[in-house]
Amino acid sequence: MAARRANPNKVKLHYSYSVGELAALLSVHKNTVRNWQRHGLPALEARPALIHGAAARAFLVERNRARRQPCAPGAIYCFRCREPRPPALGMIELVNVKRGVGNLRALCGTCGGLMHRRARQDALATIMPRLTVQLTEEE
Repeated sequence: MAARRANPNKVKLHYSYSVGELAALLSVHKNTVRNWQRHGLPALEARPALIHGAAARAFLVERNRARRQPCAPGAIYCFRCREPRPPALGMIELVNVKRGVGNLRALCGTCGGLMHRRARQDALATIMPRLTVQLTEEE
């Protein structure tokens, strides 16, 4: 099963949580919270270990931010490869959904899977420089 991100917005800022309470709130195992403590989640020096809500939220926000992989110009995120990849043969299709906004579709140059990205038509020159973009209308 793929790892999912814990939602930091569930944590109340002015509340202290025990390890079990925080695990139940975020729908993770208690050992996951203890692992977070080993990797930098601060806890109070008492028994049982209490974790302040503001510290827990800041830790989770930073942890989620560190996992992001922004796409460079000319790349689309491939879910099969789990990395930003350039499209195969430099060809992309823009399917217009609304006025000036559409979905970019392309094949991954590495695995051949279908990649998608939402984009504005006027921003294509900056998102996909030096690539052939074919415009199509949705039926």
